[in-house]
Amino acid sequence: MNWRAVWAIYTFEMARTGRTIFQSIVSPVLSTSLYFVVFGAAIGSRITEIDGVPYGSFIVPGLIMLTLLTQSVMNASFGIYFPKFIGTIYELLSAPVSYLEIVLGYVGAAATKSIILGLIILATAGFFVPLRIAHPVWMLGFLVLTAVSFSLFGFIIGIWADGFEKLQLIPLLVLTPLTFLGGSFYSISVLPPFWQTVSLFNPIVYLVSGFRWSFYEVADVDVSISLAMTAVFLAACLVTVWWIFKTGYKVKN
Repeated sequence: MNWRAVWAIYTFEMARTGRTIFQSIVSPVLSTSLYFVVFGAAIGSRITEIDGVPYGSFIVPGLIMLTLLTQSVMNASFGIYFPKFIGTIYELLSAPVSYLEIVLGYVGAAATKSIILGLIILATAGFFVPLRIAHPVWMLGFLVLTAVSFSLFGFIIGIWADGFEKLQLIPLLVLTPLTFLGGSFYSISVLPPFWQTVSLFNPIVYLVSGFRWSFYEVADVDVSISLAMTAVFLAACLVTVWWIFKTGYKVKN
């Protein structure tokens, strides 16, 4: 394993965050703060509690997950797409660096940025609502597992996309709506039985539910199922990345 190569890719990607600090850190934190103001104050005054948790506190895990998913995908997809766009990826492919080392560098940097952002939003939430983390180890575990999984997913999108429109297609038109409909701002138990069943086909429900359980020990689905679904998604992304590099799909041509 060429750890120097992994570190070089990782530090280069992390340095890009410093050059775009407003877009990478400040903007998502400000947007999340507005969610707290709108949902916590306006709606929270009408919905006092959900499952015994104050509404303002209840939405914190969902807001963190919303930001974590979108930022993981965007960071990883742009990180690998830009070298494709300007042609520097061929220099990387011709260097004595394995595919595993390339993935570790890009995905590791994207996941790290998302985790840092998630922790910043968690700290910011403490200024708006009272927080309680019942299982901090599980919380960090879900945070890391989700960030890595969706950074891999973003890496796949970055390889697949052949234009900036495609690069934003899935995050904006698929991922964000699924996150909003995945119980980020409500419990699916308040839905009619038919829509509860439909919601269970949304994979984001399992991520949000497991992450919320680590805070308040309340969940829409069993935490073991949430963990299993996240692990399955991670495995599917790993297999897809392996297939991409094995076949050279949109990498060698």
